[in-house]
Order: sequence, then C-alpha cells, then structure tokens
Amino acid sequence: MADAPLTPDRILEAAEEALRRFGPAKANVVDVARALNVSHGSVYRHFPSKAALRNAVAERWLARLAEPLAEIAAERGPAQPRLRRWLDALCESKQRRARDEPELFTTYYHLALEADEVVRAHVNALAAQLGEIIADGVGRGDFAVADPFRAGRAVFDATSRFHNPAHLAEWNDPDMKAAYEGVWLLILSGLGVPQK
Repeated sequence: MADAPLTPDRILEAAEEALRRFGPAKANVVDVARALNVSHGSVYRHFPSKAALRNAVAERWLARLAEPLAEIAAERGPAQPRLRRWLDALCESKQRRARDEPELFTTYYHLALEADEVVRAHVNALAAQLGEIIADGVGRGDFAVADPFRAGRAVFDATSRFHNPAHLAEWNDPDMKAAYEGVWLLILSGLGVPQK
C-alpha cells in the first residue's frame, strides 16, 4: 500500500479512518500521514491545511449522501411521488446513519459544522434538485407554483426537522412520523395539489 501513488482519494480514505478511530477533536494530519506511511508534508502537498483536508472529508461525505437523491431528481414521471421519494430518501438516509453509526455520524456532523461553504453548496444543490422536480411537476400540470426553485428551497427548509442533524435528538420521538405526514400535506397544499 505504501508503494501506491499518494492521491487525494487515498488521503481522504486515511483521513476518514483517522476520524473514525480518534474522533474530530483528536484526529490530525500526522495520524493521516502515519496511516499512509508518508510524511505529513506529503499530505499538505494535496491539501494545504488541516481545515482544507477536513472540508474535503465533509464534502465527500455529503456527496455520498446526495448521489442517490440526484438520481431520483433526474428521473422522469409523475412529480408528486418522485418528490415524496426524494424527501423520504433524504430523511431515511440521515436518520439511518445516525441510528446505525452514531459516533461516526456525530463526527461527520461536527466536520460539517466547521465547513460552512461546503455545507452551503450542499444545501443549495439539494434545494436545486427539489426545484428541478417541482419545475418538472409544473410542466406536467402536477404542481402550480410560480417559482419552482424558490418552492424547492421552501420545501427543503420546511422538512429540515426530519433531516438536519441539528434535530437529531427529536428523530426518535414517536410523534415524528405523524409530524412528517403533516408537513407533507402542507407541502402538497403549497404546491397547488388539490387535497382529496
């Protein structure tokens, strides 16, 4: 492994492992370099600072979360069930990770808190995906809103309780499912879907 070329991907994999082992407060560039059997200067040639490395780890984690959502957004077909699948996938993905690997989830959450620009870009990309689904729905006559991308951001914000890790403590509340359904009905109403 030490003979393999040092690439950003190898460094990020080692950084993720160091974060798993030591946590965000203790993991450092020296730990990453040691795992790769290189000098910490070699790591700095790819990532100019510890903050840059941590931002890249956060960006990679958020990209893995967003990938299946982008696939749903790119699908064609009725927009309402696609919008619901997208929201369900986002919420379930975050909640499952928090439930299955709580320490790792907390680690990545703390990294994301430090990576303002990375998180802002991630949130904007997700809101844009919602805007794409809603715009497609407007074109199909499924939704009736004047600005689909503004509506996409509103939908993202309205559902934040169910996917934003800041609300992690609430995710095990037995009333969360009913609350989610209530927000879903409100979203449909706001998108101009007639209630049955």
